[in-house]
Amino acid sequence: MFPIFILFALLALAATLALSVFVDVSPAARAHLAFAVGIMPLILAAFDYFVPVLTRSDRASTPARALPWLALAAGLLALAQFVAPGAIPYALAASALGALIAASASAAWMLWHGARAVGGPHPCLRWYVAAAFCLAGAAGAALAMGLWPDHYVALKRLHLHLNTIGFVGLAAIGTLQVLMPTVAGRPDAAVTDRLSMDLPPAFLGSLLIAAGASWQVELAWIGLAFWLVPIVRLGAAWWRLYRAAIFSWHGSAPTLAGALAGFTVLLAADALQSRFGGTMANAPFVFIALFLVPLVTGAAAALLPALLRPGVQTAWHTAFRARAGRYSGLRAILFLMGGLAAMLGRDEGFVLTLLALVLFVAQIQRALTVPKD
Repeated sequence: MFPIFILFALLALAATLALSVFVDVSPAARAHLAFAVGIMPLILAAFDYFVPVLTRSDRASTPARALPWLALAAGLLALAQFVAPGAIPYALAASALGALIAASASAAWMLWHGARAVGGPHPCLRWYVAAAFCLAGAAGAALAMGLWPDHYVALKRLHLHLNTIGFVGLAAIGTLQVLMPTVAGRPDAAVTDRLSMDLPPAFLGSLLIAAGASWQVELAWIGLAFWLVPIVRLGAAWWRLYRAAIFSWHGSAPTLAGALAGFTVLLAADALQSRFGGTMANAPFVFIALFLVPLVTGAAAALLPALLRPGVQTAWHTAFRARAGRYSGLRAILFLMGGLAAMLGRDEGFVLTLLALVLFVAQIQRALTVPKD
C-alpha cells in the first residue's frame, strides 16, 4: 500500500507544480491537490508502515490500513469543492470531518501500539503522534471556518500552519532523523536521545508559529526559536557524521539534507512574513518546491526497493538505489534554486523544480527495469 501512496504523492506534486505555471486553477485547488490528495494520505500510510517497526509489533491491522484511504477520500472531496464549488453538498465539511477522524484514529492507534511495545516504543513514534494531533487540529480549524465566518482568515492561517509546520514538519523531521543513518550507511548513536529531547520544542514551536500567524505575531518568533533547537542539533549531527554523503553527487543523502535546509529557510521566512503582515501569497507552493519535493524524492529513492521487494537485501536492491539516487546532488541544487526563486515570486522556480522532479520519475522508471535476481 505504501508504494501506491508514494506514487500518488509524486503525481500530485508534479501536477500541482505544472498547474502553478501553465494552467489558471485556483490556488486553493492546487494546494489541496498537493497536501490533501498527495501528502496527507502518504504520511498516514507511512505511519502504517513505520509504527510496527518502531513498536516491534505486527503490521497494521485492516482498520488502520484503511485510514490513508479515508484521508484520500477526504482530500478528493476538498479538491472537488475547490474545482467545482457546490457540485457536492457539504463537501468541505465532510472532507474536514473525514480528515479529523483519520487523524484522531491514527493517533489513537499509535498510542495503543506504543503502550504495548516491549521495552517502550522508539521515540520517533511520539513525533508521529504529535504530527497526527496537528492534523486533527488543522481539520478542526477547517470545520470551524464554516461555524465562525467572522474568524475565517485566522482559522484559515491556523489550518495552513498546523498542516505544514505541524503535521508535515513533525512527521518529516522525525522520519529524517532515523532515515539518514540508513541512507548514509553509518549509525547515529545520539538519535534516540535527540528525538526524545527535541520533540517538546518542535511541537510547541509548531503550535506557537500557527497561533502567531493567526493571531499574535510575536508568538511566531517564539515558535521559531523553539523549532530552531531541534533543527540546529540535527544539522550539527549531520554535519559531523554525514558531511561526505550530503555533499556527494549520488545517493539519497543530498536530497534529504536539501529538504532539511529548505524547511529551515521556510521557518525563517514564515516568521518574517508574520512579522511584516500575513504570509506570502504562494506560501503553500513554495513549501512544496523547497521542502516537500526533495523530501518525497529522497525518501522514495531510499525506501522503494525495500517496499517493492521486502526481505533480504540483494544486488537488485543495490542497483535500484544506485539508479534512483544518481545525480541526486544536482537535483538537490535544482530543488533549492527552484524553491528560492519561487519564494522571490518567480514562476520559473516552479518550472525548475518540476523539471528536476520529472527527471527523478524517469530515473525511478529506469530503476524498475533492473533485472531481478
